[in-house]
Amino acid sequence: MIQSETLELLEWQRLCQHLATFAATKLGAIASRHLHPPATLKESLHLLAQTKEVYQLECQLTSGWTFEGIQDIGDALESAERQGILSGEDLLAIATTLAGVRRLRRLIDDQEDIPVLNQLVADIRTYPELEQEIHRCIDERGDVTDRASPKLAEIRQHSKSLRDRIYQTLQNIVQRQGGALQQPLITQRGDRFVLPVKAPQKDSVSGIVHDASSTGATLYIEPHAIVGLGNQLKTYQRREQAEAEAVRRALTEQVAAVKPDLEEVLAVATRLDLATAKARYSLWLQANPPRFIDPNQREAITLRQLRHPLLVWQHQHEEDAPVVPITIQIQPQIKVVAITGPNTGGKTVTLKTLGLAALMAKVGLFVPAKEPVELPWFEQILADIGDEQSLEQSLSTFSGHIRRISRILEELENCRDVACNVSTDGGGDDLAPREPDTPHPTSALVLLDEIGAGTDPAEGSALAIALLKYLADHAQLTVATTHYGELKALKYQDERFENASVEFNDVTLSPTYRLLWGIPGRSNALTIAQRLGLKSDVVSLAQTLVGSSSEEVNQVISGLEAQRRDQETKAKEANQLLQQTERLHQEVSSKAKLLQERERELKLSQEQAVQDAIAQAKAEIAQVIRKLQQGPQIAQNAQKATNALKEIEQRHIPKTPAKAKPAFQPKVGDRIRIPRLNQTAEVLTPADEDGDLTVRFGLMKMTVSLADIESLEGEKAQIPVKSKPASTPAPAAPSAPTPPIRTEKNTIDLRGSRIADAEVELEQAISKAIAAGVLWIIHGKGTGKLRAGVHEFLERHPLVDRFELAKQAEGGSGVTVAYLK
Repeated sequence: MIQSETLELLEWQRLCQHLATFAATKLGAIASRHLHPPATLKESLHLLAQTKEVYQLECQLTSGWTFEGIQDIGDALESAERQGILSGEDLLAIATTLAGVRRLRRLIDDQEDIPVLNQLVADIRTYPELEQEIHRCIDERGDVTDRASPKLAEIRQHSKSLRDRIYQTLQNIVQRQGGALQQPLITQRGDRFVLPVKAPQKDSVSGIVHDASSTGATLYIEPHAIVGLGNQLKTYQRREQAEAEAVRRALTEQVAAVKPDLEEVLAVATRLDLATAKARYSLWLQANPPRFIDPNQREAITLRQLRHPLLVWQHQHEEDAPVVPITIQIQPQIKVVAITGPNTGGKTVTLKTLGLAALMAKVGLFVPAKEPVELPWFEQILADIGDEQSLEQSLSTFSGHIRRISRILEELENCRDVACNVSTDGGGDDLAPREPDTPHPTSALVLLDEIGAGTDPAEGSALAIALLKYLADHAQLTVATTHYGELKALKYQDERFENASVEFNDVTLSPTYRLLWGIPGRSNALTIAQRLGLKSDVVSLAQTLVGSSSEEVNQVISGLEAQRRDQETKAKEANQLLQQTERLHQEVSSKAKLLQERERELKLSQEQAVQDAIAQAKAEIAQVIRKLQQGPQIAQNAQKATNALKEIEQRHIPKTPAKAKPAFQPKVGDRIRIPRLNQTAEVLTPADEDGDLTVRFGLMKMTVSLADIESLEGEKAQIPVKSKPASTPAPAAPSAPTPPIRTEKNTIDLRGSRIADAEVELEQAISKAIAAGVLWIIHGKGTGKLRAGVHEFLERHPLVDRFELAKQAEGGSGVTVAYLK
């Protein structure tokens, strides 16, 4: 009984009503409105895990987490089990519910790291074959379809033919007897087709009168010509109803056969909707998930910036005053907290906020406080808040409080007995073993408002002290509000007690609703009375009666409050200084990054300018070479262009050479980079004597030169020195040698040719290039066989003086230059 009273006192039902507004289904809303705290820590952890995983899904899914189609089919399942025949609407609701739950299960199965939800939907059966059969037999309006039964389709076809004949017959009568009708239309009375005939001309249309207008001026007559057809139509309609009923009966029997599984589907959908409502309500509250601390591990209760959820709702929906958050931090050795301060200062709201936070954590809701949210799992949350006067039971305020506190103490004793029995029997997962006769606090949160009030102050104070000391021994945590000054001194006598107070502004004579820890509060009754205009003589006399000791205590408390305010001011100034320092650090960092970016851009622009100059010089060289190839070959012009290019490079490229990266020798299996192709490849064969190796990137294999590759760190490959084939030294010329010029006449392309065919083409090319004295032979790299055949042919040819591989700029190992005699 006391637990139900506590939920009522904390306005738990109002919170559940708010929670229900976030549910997506009718059953989810019902479950939200009747939400009860679980009995074990294991259940609370399971519910909290469900809320966390749904919260995670809500944040991750872009398509949305929807309960579309899921309906309350509980009554329909009960009716099916009792062998009733379900309506088309009921059957359609079952089909859409199965589809909706299946869709939710697929969404859950597609996600990772949600083990609790996966376990929840793992064993449910959604019977897609039953859903398909319902949709085959029932249309979207809940009617049985023609395809549900061939017999039904035949009956409806006959009915349609009869109806068409009836309409045709009536249309003919309307055309013939139009003057006898009030209106030229065909209507129905009951299930019979009739015509609206004027009463004076009823003999013009012979038939059966089924109805008359309120004035009697119109008679609704079924002509004799269609009576027989109407009777036949009615017969077919009864047969149609019977056949449709047979279809629905068959579907109902299928539903009844799997009723337990369908009830489980409905229960899972309800649990998912309840968890979704909790997640959405928590998101709306901007709440954070709680962590249940272990009292045996000496962990402190931490609830920073805690807000009352009902006041948050009131502020958002009723435009009430903003909610003032409170901070609750209770060390593990504290068992009793005495909150003092003036009336209307927020003491009772503090009790309710703490109680609701504990209840919300137990049922798997997030708590509207800043992270970290850490509090114990309380087996019992018991409260005595408000006035329990009763004229009917002749109870005063004091009597009402005492009766309720007695029930609280009885509940604590019962919980302790149960815990002792469980411990003695060796059972219980959530309770540590304890001796039956050893006093041990029950895992309970006790909230007491105005403890000891309503009676003689001296006796009430003594009773309050005794009660709080008893609760310190028998409850895990007790929070009590009081005006008794004697309770403030308990902190200095017992380390298990702590003081707190609600702040009051002496200047504005209004509460700030802030909760202050470690400082007892003042009632401020005399100060408030004087500020409100009470005669100073009365206030002075009252102060004399209170005594100097009380005034001294108030002065000490006032001094402590002043020190606290001073410390808060200094802390705020220090925080502002810290923020200013952080801003300054961010500005300096951003400026440093900006300078680095500008320096990088400047270097890039300089390098780009150099590259542009070099590219321009190379373009000039290419133009000169083209002129040489097209016209008279003057080597001096090419040499001048080459010298100009070297001068530009020396002028623009920095004097300090870049630090050469160490050379490396690629091995089989190494990963290398080909800069000119912008590809990363794998080495398949080691480099041969010509410095060529085979690599693979993707599905392609190719032969590349060591000069064309580098390591992934940018290291250039070490190119082996190749000994050139011996050749007869050319006789010294009396003048400087003229560099050979490559033209179309002294260049031959053998790529793709076989060696035998290449030798024939080489013989012809050598005879044509005798005048030029040099021949460029393009054979490509490939496997190297064609190159070897060309070199073998050149070695034995009598007109070839010597040959060598071309420079890298002219083709490298893919081109051979032959010097002719």
